[in-house]
Amino acid sequence: MTRVAIVGGGIGGLAAALFLGRRGHPVTLFERDAHRPGQDLDGDFFDWHRPGVPQAVQPHGLLAPVRTVLRAEAPDVYREMLCMGARERNEFEWFDERPPARPGDEDLVTVQTRRIVLEAALHDAVHREPSVDVRLGEPADGLLLDRSSAIPRVTGVRSASKTHDADLVLDAGGRRSPVPRWLSEAGCRDAIVENHRVGIAYFCRWYRLRPDGPRDPGRVKAGSLSAFAVGGVFPSDNGIFAASLTVSTADPTRAALRDPEVFERVARTFPAIAAWLELAPEPVSGVLVMGGLHNRWTALADADGSVVTGLVGVGDSVAYTNPTMGQGVAMALWAAQWVAHHAGAASDPASFTGEYHRWTARTLRPWFDLQVAADRANAAQLSGPARVSAEPPTAAVRRSAALAACAFDDPLVMRARAKVRHLLLTADQAYSTEEVRARLAHWLDEHPDFVPRFDGPGRAEWESATGQAEHVV
Repeated sequence: MTRVAIVGGGIGGLAAALFLGRRGHPVTLFERDAHRPGQDLDGDFFDWHRPGVPQAVQPHGLLAPVRTVLRAEAPDVYREMLCMGARERNEFEWFDERPPARPGDEDLVTVQTRRIVLEAALHDAVHREPSVDVRLGEPADGLLLDRSSAIPRVTGVRSASKTHDADLVLDAGGRRSPVPRWLSEAGCRDAIVENHRVGIAYFCRWYRLRPDGPRDPGRVKAGSLSAFAVGGVFPSDNGIFAASLTVSTADPTRAALRDPEVFERVARTFPAIAAWLELAPEPVSGVLVMGGLHNRWTALADADGSVVTGLVGVGDSVAYTNPTMGQGVAMALWAAQWVAHHAGAASDPASFTGEYHRWTARTLRPWFDLQVAADRANAAQLSGPARVSAEPPTAAVRRSAALAACAFDDPLVMRARAKVRHLLLTADQAYSTEEVRARLAHWLDEHPDFVPRFDGPGRAEWESATGQAEHVV
């Protein structure tokens, strides 16, 4: 058995504690926040003050890896989420008739739920697990280090009550984890931190469908695009959904979106959101804002090898990404699963730590890099000229837009799109097959005049909706 101490009780820390405990490893989890969610989902979601987790009240769509890992490691947690109102949505539900099934189609499923449902289900399971000691309201406040070898070894953590020896320490402290600072203050080599600012902000508002009213707008796309903003809908648990607007942090009208009336007026200019608002839902929140975003990669290893042994990170303490692609929870559960499967090897801390760093570079880093590249492209679009260029689109832009449009007509292309969305294949891998290329070519032959178009508002309509029409140039 491997004694494990976990710094932080967010999704990554809870999942790691549960997966490890169920393999017989004794785990002590330290979490600063004393609150245990689950008794009142709406109260926990809307009223729990969590300044260190701003994404907690933003909409989520849990991707296929979340469902796959939970069904493998903690099927009771997944069942509880469904009992609490989470919903499954297969990508092929868009079509009136599903295509002939292929292996893996059953996994192309988004779990539609608020983050709090997953957190509450994990808390319930972790608190039932006899191998896990959950210390809510008791933060870890330092590390124990053994300096007898060339590379320091972390041998446990300190808390206000006492010191806690461990064979393995997990940093699940999130994007503001104190662990890199503790290492630096202890004289260890600095962690390698790569940071990319994301120049967009999210505005969302939550609504509840009326019990005596319609429950679904029919076949409506989840997102709409303008030249400078994105509007989307996130169906969730228990008849709740979120409307979301994404704009550049440089957009001079963004502050107006904090006003609920302005937000809703602007949201209705996006067809994806307008269809849901036509169901006359009840607003259940104000406008919730998240900005100051970064993509941050933190590695406890440099060119000379591991900074320390006996310590690895999971979740946002390793890879914190802008939530556009919904990668964060999936990558946290992947990491928790890897650690649980390999924890027996932590008796050789140097080997275990090195192998984990190689795994994160091989498995998580490519998705982080794709998010960075996507954010650069999105920032260039959203902060660029609001006018649609008179120049014809490049071949690459036309092909990308055609793939997106074709996917909603052709199930085979939708399958490729879903594999990209669910972090199963990169876009290059999914769209470069001979089969997909042939389907796209056929679709373009049937749509010879296709040009990329925005279905969201033009700038004049946006300015009018925000009440700032006088600023139109």
